[in-house]
Amino acid sequence: MNSPVLQVTDLNTTFATPEGDVKAVNNVSFNINRGETLGIVGESGSGKSQIFMSIMGLLARNGRAMGSVKVTGEEILGVPLAKLNKVRGARMSMIFQDPMTSLNPYLTVRRQMTEVLMTHKGLSEAAATNVAIEMLDRVQIPEAKRRIGMYPHEFSGGMRQRVMIAMALLCGPELLIADEPTTALDVTVQAQILDLLMQLKRDTGMAIALITHDLGVIAGLADRVMVMYGGRVIEEAPVRDIFKRPQHPYTEGLLRSMPRLDEHGVTRLQTIGGQPPNMQKLPSGCAFRDRCRYAFDRCATERPELVSFDTFRAKACHLTQLGEVA
Repeated sequence: MNSPVLQVTDLNTTFATPEGDVKAVNNVSFNINRGETLGIVGESGSGKSQIFMSIMGLLARNGRAMGSVKVTGEEILGVPLAKLNKVRGARMSMIFQDPMTSLNPYLTVRRQMTEVLMTHKGLSEAAATNVAIEMLDRVQIPEAKRRIGMYPHEFSGGMRQRVMIAMALLCGPELLIADEPTTALDVTVQAQILDLLMQLKRDTGMAIALITHDLGVIAGLADRVMVMYGGRVIEEAPVRDIFKRPQHPYTEGLLRSMPRLDEHGVTRLQTIGGQPPNMQKLPSGCAFRDRCRYAFDRCATERPELVSFDTFRAKACHLTQLGEVA
């Protein structure tokens, strides 16, 4: 059996601030296998992006990550930058949610793409240009041979995102990390980008980590889902099970807040009351208890651990079933 493309064990990420440490990621463990898409979902501030900034070695100066991160069996957390750079871009790549701030506005697309290939693959500039044009064609950039010489501001938002995807795939990475890849795009372009990612996954067999707060995106692209809250994983399941039978009150709340096409008549959307927890001063017990309609005494004193309860499923909740006290 092949080892996972990405194997994360007991990852903890802390930021030092004048007011004290902020624990953004707390004891997170998961794997992503070849050809699989793992969706990571949760509210802003839940820790989902910081997991992958830790993995990529892109934390702010006041951030510190501890634990273990292996890419195809090789430990990369805490390794020297020179060694990490051989992995980033070549074996794992990341697409950010705002391509305008991720692409260098002062350099042409050609320069930015060929630099990746010349650094990681040792290609000549001419050979790198040909590969870059082929990749732009692959992500459906019209007139790629002409457009490769343009600057990022000369592309639309959707085209810039396609350029970012092309850059991320240049070296044939085994893992693609997509952080809110469709947030800044209109609905039609969102669908095109998601279709493109699905097609590329089928063609290349790469693993994808899809970070989003949009459950619609998760439904369309993910194989498994990892739900984050308060810097912890609170539920894991195959995507179909999450939508049909959520087992954590927070996951249930997220689903209730989504509009559905299969409901007849006018249905009022429900919200999750209250606010996410203060990551600097996490409450005792369950971090979700103040917002949970099922909370009982045990939730205030004992933090629920993430426990497997079914094939490929796990949850961090004291309830045996939603509404049933353990």
